[in-house]
Amino acid sequence: MQFIDRTKVIVKAGDGGHGKSAFRREKFVPKGGPAGGDGGRGGDIIFEVDSNMNTLLDFRYHRKFTAKNGENGDIKNQYGKNAPACIVKVPPGTVVKDEQTGEVLADLTEVGQQAVICKGGRGGRGNAKFATAANRAPTFAEFGEPGEQRNLILELKLLADVGLVGYPSVGKSSLVASCSAARPEIAEYHFTTITPVLGVVKTDYEKSFVMADIPGLIDGAADGAGLGHDFLRHVERTKLIVHIVDASGIEGRDPVEDFYKINRELAKYSDKLARRTQILVANKIDLPEAQANLPRLQKLAEKEGLKFFAISAATHAGVKELISYIGEWLDNYVPEVEAEDETEKVYDENKEDAEKITITRNDAGDFIVHGAALEKLVAMTNFNNDEALRRFQYIWRIKGLDEKLTERGIKEGQTVRIGDMEFEYHE
Repeated sequence: MQFIDRTKVIVKAGDGGHGKSAFRREKFVPKGGPAGGDGGRGGDIIFEVDSNMNTLLDFRYHRKFTAKNGENGDIKNQYGKNAPACIVKVPPGTVVKDEQTGEVLADLTEVGQQAVICKGGRGGRGNAKFATAANRAPTFAEFGEPGEQRNLILELKLLADVGLVGYPSVGKSSLVASCSAARPEIAEYHFTTITPVLGVVKTDYEKSFVMADIPGLIDGAADGAGLGHDFLRHVERTKLIVHIVDASGIEGRDPVEDFYKINRELAKYSDKLARRTQILVANKIDLPEAQANLPRLQKLAEKEGLKFFAISAATHAGVKELISYIGEWLDNYVPEVEAEDETEKVYDENKEDAEKITITRNDAGDFIVHGAALEKLVAMTNFNNDEALRRFQYIWRIKGLDEKLTERGIKEGQTVRIGDMEFEYHE
């Protein structure tokens, strides 16, 4: 199966249904009051973790997801139906980011976990909602609020217990193959593994854990060299890092130097990664050249306070002891307490931000008014109705828009844009 771990999608929540402008017209009620119902809410876009998915391959062929709109309100105060949510299934380990801002909207790790990524628009209010003592028969109703739309980047981070790191061709794939049913491609050249490989490893006492063969890191990986960022992304989720070095050094590499270089890349990418528990594993001890380096690697492990194993993935020497130790370590693993995760605040709507108004100019000299609440109001106002227009003008005055535009130097007849609407300014 092809492994896709980063992709782009577009999501659009449903618009709210329009409110209805209507009056009671019954045989014995000649002058019935306003009776237009509200529109229904548009459907949300919800991402949900599905245990049956393990790649983002499906999103290569289906990149746009749109929720249904809410139904319009009707006569006799009948409300429109709310639209159902659009559920988008993703594999465990999916991080959802806003493409424009780079903000992490959700970090989805548990099967069944859900996150609302785009909210559906609320239904417009019917004219019955606008009746007051001063205006007992309003003729206007609101349009439905537009649903939110986002361009997203989805990233998949493998959910493995143990991540294998090291330079290309140190024997990571061979170790996974020797202790699990995974059969990664193995050959005598660099970057044989270009996609992460997961292997389920069984211990002697009928327990199992997931081991990820992370493709070989190179110098500059943390800066994006090679496929660095893509590979490091997968190491982030692991509980334990098994750092493999080639004890033989037959490719002209110094295993001690390699150890420090890889750790510098990990630290450069993430402080959290640098603090992750590591085991140092010297591979290829079946080769005569390895014997000279083993004492140096043993001393390195003691200096860094790391557990040390000498193995041969090819002959299986020492592999059983390594797997047993990893199994015991994972049994006693206690997750570190992390700072409060900001990714949980999807849609922590800030009223102050929504009410905030800014004014900019475009190349044509038009005045562009930005403000979430004001833009919603424009989208929901029926400007063909005189009463609705008067209500909008009243809110315009309440928000002090004339004063703000005057401060920016607006002149009679110049154009003001709010959302998709264009107005001509008159004092």
